Amino acid sequence: MKQAMLKRAVAASVALLTLAGGATSAFADGKDKGHNNNDDHGKAQSHGKKAGIDIQLNFKDEKELKWAFEHIIRLASKGVFNGYDDGTFKPQQSISRIESIVAAVRLMGLREQAESQAEMSTKLNFKDADQLASKYPWAVGYVAVALEKDLFSETDMVVQPDKPATRLFAATLLVKALGLEADAKAKVNTQLSFKDADKIPAASVGYVAVALEKGLITGYNNNTFRPDQPVTRGELAALLDRTDEQLPDNDRQAITGKLKAAPANGSIVIVKPDNTEVAIPLDPGVFIFRHDVKSAPSAMAAGDEVLVRTYLNKAVFIEVTKTAVQPTVTTETGEYNSIALNDKGKINTLSITKNANNSTSAIVLNVSPDVVIVGNPALLKLGQSVELTLTNGLVTSIKVV
Repeated sequence: MKQAMLKRAVAASVALLTLAGGATSAFADGKDKGHNNNDDHGKAQSHGKKAGIDIQLNFKDEKELKWAFEHIIRLASKGVFNGYDDGTFKPQQSISRIESIVAAVRLMGLREQAESQAEMSTKLNFKDADQLASKYPWAVGYVAVALEKDLFSETDMVVQPDKPATRLFAATLLVKALGLEADAKAKVNTQLSFKDADKIPAASVGYVAVALEKGLITGYNNNTFRPDQPVTRGELAALLDRTDEQLPDNDRQAITGKLKAAPANGSIVIVKPDNTEVAIPLDPGVFIFRHDVKSAPSAMAAGDEVLVRTYLNKAVFIEVTKTAVQPTVTTETGEYNSIALNDKGKINTLSITKNANNSTSAIVLNVSPDVVIVGNPALLKLGQSVELTLTNGLVTSIKVV
């Protein structure tokens, strides 16, 4: 039931809203006024800009992102979790509960619904609702949606928006976002092997067990879980990205397929799974992942399988999910003997004589239907020297020399 509900929620999300809201800031207030919502502690600005939005995928502190780099870029490209207005991401900075809740709701594809509720001045029943509405008015709708989707416990009396999100809080939140509460409750008596398992509340054991089972979170090398340790922005990015991979229809708004050719004239052509083709211009700042590293457009090749996210009809993020098999190109030289044609009158096989080590031998090679003859075809007679180019074992070029 919960999975079906999530499917409908994700399907209802609007790609442009998702991308636009997180363009140059860490979180958005949904109104896109462009005003500053930073507090005195230097927290991430909580708004986007309605006009001239740039998708920020290049961070000044990129070297500090390290192991979380890939997770961060994927989330930023979807507007789920973004950087700061000064161009940094600050991966080692701890993150608050309200920021985690907002990110989880966006991950579920419910941003539009959350921001609509905020505009309707939704009244919450938490004891600190007035504090939330005063300090984070843009987040009220997100909390309302989180309540509707069971991301809170029935016993939660306060939101505690400024409280640091802990590893236990984040793991529980994202297991709920996946709609796996029933699984968590079924595992409530799991015996966790962590040395500090006694620090995990009994009612939370099942959530930790599911989070571990689904690969959302892991323990530390010294066999501890550290449930009360604050989560950093980089760590939350990894948690969110791993959760995103398991959400139904998690990339419904993305364009997927194979590159028809390498990028040319500032655009790419994708052959979609239904064999239709779509041409997509590349944004000047397009971010490309290939072989799990940041790459230039020139690194992409025909046949690469890609996932593309666009903004204003331009590709702003491309992930090569599977690289094309690079062809094996070899050459053969010898003297022309003969050819054999197929039933369509095209060259099917080619025989040449090779001279090596004072001996001669004849070999027969299969020929590509698209073989190209370089030079004067009229000279292609018995004993004529030829140079052959073979691609994956097929003759693709016959050069008369």
